[in-house]
Amino acid sequence: IVHLSRPDTEAMLYATVHLALTSEGQETRLLSSELDRMITSPRYSADGRSIYFGLEDSGEQILARIPAEGGTVERLIAGERAVQSFTPEVDGARAILISEPHLPSEVFLLKGDALERLTHTNDELLSGITLGEVEEIHFESKDGTPIEAFVVKPPGFEAGTRYPAFLRIHGGPQSQYDFAFHFGAQLFAAQGYVVVMPNPRGSTGYGQDFCLAIWRDWGGPDFEDVMASVDYIIEKGWADPDRLGVGGWSYGGMLTNHVITKTDRFKGAYTGASAALYVTNYGHDMYQRWWVQELGLPWRNRQIYEDLSPFNRVEKIVTPVLIVGGEEDWNVPIINSEQLYMALKHLGKTAELVVYPGEYHVFSTPSYNKDVYERFLAWFGKYVKGEHAEGSD
Repeated sequence: IVHLSRPDTEAMLYATVHLALTSEGQETRLLSSELDRMITSPRYSADGRSIYFGLEDSGEQILARIPAEGGTVERLIAGERAVQSFTPEVDGARAILISEPHLPSEVFLLKGDALERLTHTNDELLSGITLGEVEEIHFESKDGTPIEAFVVKPPGFEAGTRYPAFLRIHGGPQSQYDFAFHFGAQLFAAQGYVVVMPNPRGSTGYGQDFCLAIWRDWGGPDFEDVMASVDYIIEKGWADPDRLGVGGWSYGGMLTNHVITKTDRFKGAYTGASAALYVTNYGHDMYQRWWVQELGLPWRNRQIYEDLSPFNRVEKIVTPVLIVGGEEDWNVPIINSEQLYMALKHLGKTAELVVYPGEYHVFSTPSYNKDVYERFLAWFGKYVKGEHAEGSD
């Protein structure tokens, strides 16, 4: 049986997921012990001689293959595209779901070494839209750590022009931005923003040490990394330092909360499905083992909960904040957003809270998703761009 294994149980979700093999009467054996990268979805080839799997590596989502007994890893589909899923092999072929920077997910057929695109779902729509250029960038954080990010530029981008900028922070934190099509980034780029999407420490795709660097230090090194991405696009002359926005969902919202309590550089922010006063979640959300294993029991280790919580620096926030969440979110419960909103209003800060009825951590109602994006754009338009919406005060 081929399966996934996370042998470093102490590192929990920060630990590298390896490819493993278990045979009757034998101990489990790791096939990818030399490969310090996350692995997903292992499947045998039809003849049982090879194992196909997904591989995360430095902003890439790769279809890889290894001999069933171990050996050299082959990267079959790699580069500036993201392999999002694949089927078992049938008659020597398998279906692959692939996305590219300017291509929303489509189905391809892999037969031997030949890759053929089968679906053209969005061709007609895309033919009438100008998308922003996507650029992969590399830079150093404050302490010299190499960081990777993706930048989406406005359509018709002109060198020498400084644009309003949006720091878009991913969730997880154990995930990564990749070469897939990112609708939200393209939407903001279409409204004239330079969008930067960094993979700060805590992200996968760069090895376990990189991912584990934020252990008991949320909003520490990852804050420095995301701010370095903003400094980079300013230094390149792409971004206007006086028109900066920041936002993210889930851990992306949590890190946004750290950002706006540590710097006043951003003119507008949104924080979606986020947490701010961490002890609130003990006994309440779905991450009970995570809280205890990383931070400890709150009545014994209370100080670390308080030190990490951006809520305790709420008086430092000067950025107008749009706070969004789902009523039935048990991943990051809405009480977190309510507490942040109440504190900001009590302090006389500019804030708005929008709670979507019946929604969980990821919204499923199309009209709500549309509403969220419209609110994000309006908030940034008002506070980042300085636009005056009709009927506003």
